[in-house]
Amino acid sequence: MIMTERRPEAGGNSDPWHHLSPDEVERRLESGEDGLDEGEVKRRRERYGQNKLPPPQVRGPLRRFLAQFNNLLIYVLLGAAFVTAMMQHWVDTGVILAVVLVNSIIGFIQEGKAEKALEAIREMLSPQASVIRGGHRITIPAEDLVPGDRVLLEAGDKVPADVRLLRVKGLQVQEAALTGESVPVEKRVDPVDEDTALGDRFSMAYSSTLVTSGRGTGLVVATGVETEIGRISTMLAEVEPLTTPLLRAMNVFARWLTVAIIGFAALVFFFAFVLRDFGAVDSFMASVALAVAAIPEGLPAILTVTLAIGVQRMASRNAIIRRLPAVETLGSVSIICSDKTGTLTRNEMTVRSVAVGERTYEVTGVGYAPRGGFEHEGRELEPDSDPALEFALRAMILCNDATLRENGGEWTVDGDPMEGALLTVGYKAALDAEFEHKAWPRIDVIPFESEHQFMATLNHDHEGHAHVYVKGAPEKVLEMCASVHAADECTTLDRDAWMRRVDELAAKGERVLAVAYRPADEGQRELRFDGIGEDFRLLGLFGLIDPPRDEAISAVAECQSAGINVKMITGDHAGTAQAIGRQLGLARPDKVLTGRELDTLSDEALRKTVPEVDVFARTTPEHKLRLVRALQSHGLVVAMTGDGVNDAPALKQADVGVAMGNNGTETAKEAAEMVLADDNFASIANAVREGRTVYDNLKKAITFLLPINGGESGSIIAAIMLGLALPITPLQVLWVNMVSSVGLAMALAFEPAEKDIMQRPPRPPGEPILSAFVVWRIVFVSLLFLVGIFGMYTWSIGQGFSVEMARTHAVNTLVVMEVFYLFSVRSLRTRTLTVTGIIGTKAVLIAVVVVSTLQLIFTYAPFMQFFFDSRPMALREGLIILGVGVLVFAVLELEKSVRNRLTAHRARARGLSDTP
Repeated sequence: MIMTERRPEAGGNSDPWHHLSPDEVERRLESGEDGLDEGEVKRRRERYGQNKLPPPQVRGPLRRFLAQFNNLLIYVLLGAAFVTAMMQHWVDTGVILAVVLVNSIIGFIQEGKAEKALEAIREMLSPQASVIRGGHRITIPAEDLVPGDRVLLEAGDKVPADVRLLRVKGLQVQEAALTGESVPVEKRVDPVDEDTALGDRFSMAYSSTLVTSGRGTGLVVATGVETEIGRISTMLAEVEPLTTPLLRAMNVFARWLTVAIIGFAALVFFFAFVLRDFGAVDSFMASVALAVAAIPEGLPAILTVTLAIGVQRMASRNAIIRRLPAVETLGSVSIICSDKTGTLTRNEMTVRSVAVGERTYEVTGVGYAPRGGFEHEGRELEPDSDPALEFALRAMILCNDATLRENGGEWTVDGDPMEGALLTVGYKAALDAEFEHKAWPRIDVIPFESEHQFMATLNHDHEGHAHVYVKGAPEKVLEMCASVHAADECTTLDRDAWMRRVDELAAKGERVLAVAYRPADEGQRELRFDGIGEDFRLLGLFGLIDPPRDEAISAVAECQSAGINVKMITGDHAGTAQAIGRQLGLARPDKVLTGRELDTLSDEALRKTVPEVDVFARTTPEHKLRLVRALQSHGLVVAMTGDGVNDAPALKQADVGVAMGNNGTETAKEAAEMVLADDNFASIANAVREGRTVYDNLKKAITFLLPINGGESGSIIAAIMLGLALPITPLQVLWVNMVSSVGLAMALAFEPAEKDIMQRPPRPPGEPILSAFVVWRIVFVSLLFLVGIFGMYTWSIGQGFSVEMARTHAVNTLVVMEVFYLFSVRSLRTRTLTVTGIIGTKAVLIAVVVVSTLQLIFTYAPFMQFFFDSRPMALREGLIILGVGVLVFAVLELEKSVRNRLTAHRARARGLSDTP
């Protein structure tokens, strides 16, 4: 068989295969009933390649490890190590290099888990395929398929490639992982419009989706990377990883800090050498002392530890973090783009409404668990009080092929999800499916098929009665009905009135099924499609929906109170999405933008439109990716939740990708930064709380560390300007920075959340680490530390103590001030002079005890005196130093009080100025 050049290119989705007739598809692919012969298969495989996705290109272990050092803060640390090495302080050099190494190893391990998303997609492809080749049915590896292969599909098969269906018999395919559709899609062979959304291309079956029932035959039209799943893989590979707001801010901070340290060190060298007539070596060592004092050596380690503690806290709340920086990014999230099915909803069909006779009942309870009841006009009613309702429920149980099972309190469905929901509503009415089937055994059945849109069963009781039950699409069932069953009488059917009731249920986003019956002869033993009849009696309408999780509704409200806008992006129909959006309490649920409408918008038009829309329906992977990018173009920090393969590119593009742990695909999990172990949207609100807490604690740690470095640097500069000996040696500075400062700052990582943390608006992504408030705090506290260190040193010299003893006093004063400052910095804006503030957390108390013990060893242990040139102090000097710490704490509390009063006064002034 020779392929001509007349036909368009096969092997991809560039052609609208769904829009072509079966005959035209066969003609273009030149494939007949006998399929392809081996020669043609070989030629096509050479042309199109194998039906598999290429392996992802990843960096080797060495390159990934070396990349961990490409960070300016790491450069600062390496510079500190170089300086200490030049001073031949090898122990300190080793400590700093150990900090760098540990930080890099943690990053290396975390990144190693991030490259599995493409591999997870590749593993989703079907391993085998049943095809017709050379007139014979054979089973081959799915990777050997080529365009034009005739594929046979049966229940339980994973679709091996993108297939244009030629013949179907009750074929239903579960496409949730690809489209977000919550129930299996009924397939047919008729062409659909060329611009039909992916979820509505009923004439196609796509690679990696699952056949749930029926059978079909089709032609392969796309393989490998040309399939829909392949296109997702390609998009996923093209998405560039983003830098988190914190890392961006820390990089800016590190650049400015580096420039400042180098600049000040150069000025100190110039001042000492030129103006103070220090020798070149002494001037250089003074510059080294300043650099060592100014560099916050422990900051990267504290950053890593604080993020790691956030990871542990989130894990206890069912939020598993896969990449450390995502912890902090959650704290600045301003938009959450959420998939609907299984994320905001339960992914379990539920009967919400039952219309019988003149009444419409609301059904309570969600999911497949038979818990709930029936309400009418706000009042709960027993189902047996309305015989028409009970009759309709019994009919839905009998005309049903599904079964419900309970396993450890979890209810699951074997069969169609909608039929499972119909069984559940029967159980809520105290009807037992097993009993009903024994009381009315099934004699014959007409299975549901999309061509006739109904299912019918023939049931006999044990007293000579027989009924034919039918359920299906309302418009079809209504055509078959002549009357309405109400209690013990029948009334003439008003089709228009009942179609209006159908529209009312559909307007609430419910999928509507109708059920009817007619008496049958006692001797009837067979149902025939052409003899089903049109004299049925309508029993009622059932409205089904995949309902939102109760906890998701409260979580959406909490996110909105925290200034976070929730947007729902789903592959489901617009009406269903709109109804769910209303039930969830989204800010703008009534305005829905569909995938088809998105295709008409340019990137610029979409960028302008997307902030005003909260519900997006019938979306494809490209749409989700475009929406995330459009939101990010406004400078918003976007979290994307999802569970399907179709969500993976958007999950990777988002600032924080959030995948579902139970029902999510491995592809989604590998593309995400965070996985919800309980598939609960409410866990995202908890994660945001923890993310904000992490940032608060990092800010406290920075505000704690930098003034200490500022005070140390200031004391060294003051000594040089006054021509005095250094009040603290470089080695003593390193002791303070790497032991007491880091040890105390680590305790801040364990601080609990502030009370108002979820009432604040999201942190602007461009907000600098050194805000005006933080700069003021650093300058103010640095001055206090400068006065304390230099004051204690000069006082000691004035009292006749040796330089070594004066330096020991200065170092201990610095550490004591750090301890008291730690209690103050635990709350940056509110007073700490409370019982809780003074006692602190367990971590704070442990840190104080450990640092105090180490400082006593520094002062009194002979070997420490040898290394650090310290001297033992008397009790009198120790009490004076303790008094300095108390005085610093009192000044800091007074500063808070004055600042809060000024803030309140300005707020009142603004309020008055805004008053008309």
